[in-house]
Amino acid sequence: MTDAAFQPEPAAPATRRSVAPSWSKRALDLVITVPLLVLLSPVLLVIAVAIKVNSRGPVLFKQSRIGLGEQPFLMYKFRSMFVHAPADDSALRKAFHDELAGVAQPENDSFKLANDPRVTRVGAILRATSLDEITQLFNVVKGEMSLVGPRPALDWEHDAFAPRYKRRIDVLPGITGLWQVSGRSHLSTPEMLDLDLEYVDRRSIWLDIQILVRTIPTVLRGDGAR
Repeated sequence: MTDAAFQPEPAAPATRRSVAPSWSKRALDLVITVPLLVLLSPVLLVIAVAIKVNSRGPVLFKQSRIGLGEQPFLMYKFRSMFVHAPADDSALRKAFHDELAGVAQPENDSFKLANDPRVTRVGAILRATSLDEITQLFNVVKGEMSLVGPRPALDWEHDAFAPRYKRRIDVLPGITGLWQVSGRSHLSTPEMLDLDLEYVDRRSIWLDIQILVRTIPTVLRGDGAR
């Protein structure tokens, strides 16, 4: 499985195209997201204050990700790192490419640092509880993301994927998905990518509902969260 994630493959058929979300999927996203943002507004405020008190810098972290049809967009997160933390990610990129090529395996199930010194005290709590991701609900309202779908990749991650995995961008990226409820950080990157493709092939409103229901206990348990 790991070799296939990086080996050159024939180009995807020219007839492949991105698929706009159905009205029912968009309706499901909005019916859940808008009331949820209203209910969570006190929590969002508390988190924002905690971030400002704990370290200097903006409350939100905005990062360019690859969305539907390979269109970039700014994904929102609560800031979990110090503003002037070292930004050199060359080691992470090399480890990522090595894993895709099948020549290395991550330690502790993830290439993410278990005790990253760049992460603030509040940030560590946000990451452990996945609360740093909650601001992506605004991306859902804007139509840039869906509640359920493949996680949006960074541009260099997307470029490293084998051609067959480019089908991930045929649908809207999501906050949660199949691999998030199937092991999260305990899965290898190729396993996550395979589950993303499985979602693309099986996608339906019923599958979205099942994934959303399974996401709740997964997040509460902190399964694989870092």
